Amino acid sequence: MPGLYRDEGVVLRTYKLGEADRIVVLATAEHGKVRAVAKGVRKTKSKFGSRLEPLSHVALQLYEGRNLDTVTQVESIDTFRPIREDLDRYGAAIGVLEVVDQIAMEGESDRRRYAMLVGVLRTIAENENPLVVPAFHLKLLAHEGFQPEVDACVSCGASDPLVAIDLIHGGMLCQDCRQGRKVSPEALRLLRAILGGGLASVLAEEPSPAVAEVGAIATEAVEHHLERRLRVPGLLDHHRL
Repeated sequence: MPGLYRDEGVVLRTYKLGEADRIVVLATAEHGKVRAVAKGVRKTKSKFGSRLEPLSHVALQLYEGRNLDTVTQVESIDTFRPIREDLDRYGAAIGVLEVVDQIAMEGESDRRRYAMLVGVLRTIAENENPLVVPAFHLKLLAHEGFQPEVDACVSCGASDPLVAIDLIHGGMLCQDCRQGRKVSPEALRLLRAILGGGLASVLAEEPSPAVAEVGAIATEAVEHHLERRLRVPGLLDHHRL
């Protein structure tokens, strides 16, 4: 039928509409960020209200509207139950959803970003390593074209030693050019691994004290890119993972 389409997506957030409806904001595989009305889902007899909560990974059928689409069918793919049953994991995952919601544009398809989102939620559900969420945010920024330079001084080009990071300048700075946030050698190693394709190897390591430092850098980088503070402070902090 004209106007009907199918997709899969992750529910980023929801808000009430009228007495019984809800607006659902989704990151979808094919249609980018979508805002859609789920009619009657706040009624106790709703067939799919529980499938349209934040974090739900679902297959949907929607009817395309002028301003808002309408959800007509929903099937659950994954509820990420281990995340919902753990407050620390849940807080970390909600932080991920917030950043994706802020970065994604309505109607702008980005299958890579969508795959990264589903992948990090699955990893949060399975892996307690506190580096998972900071790494996701740094890699997401890199995907968006805002990867901080971590291999050479952004001011003079020197490769060693790099001792600080300044996100206004775009990355690491050497001893002579240093300003911004101090960065330890171990944190720099982790940053290079995350952004250089070595994430799997560092996730297999025992978390080091430098993870907190990387988390703070990731938070600062995200907020610098979004030009706003995250709504819930500390969601990228390692103590919340």
